[in-house]
Amino acid sequence: MSARTDRLNELARKQKSVGLTDEEKAEQAKLREEFRAIFRANFALQLDNTVVELPDGTKKTLSGKEEK
Repeated sequence: MSARTDRLNELARKQKSVGLTDEEKAEQAKLREEFRAIFRANFALQLDNTVVELPDGTKKTLSGKEEK
C-alpha cells in the first residue's frame, strides 16, 4: 500500500477509537478525495482498455463516460 493509504487507514482507526482533531479531520477529507480521484482515473483507464465483442462479431471499446 502507499503511504497515503496507510495514513488514511491510520486516521480511520484513530477516528473509531479516540476521535480526530479538526486538523486530522481535514487531512482525512483531503486524503479521501485524493484516493477517489486516483481510483476514478485508474478505473477510466481500465474501461478505455476493455473491449467487448458483440453478438455480430464486432468489437467495441468501452470508455469511461458515455455520450447521451
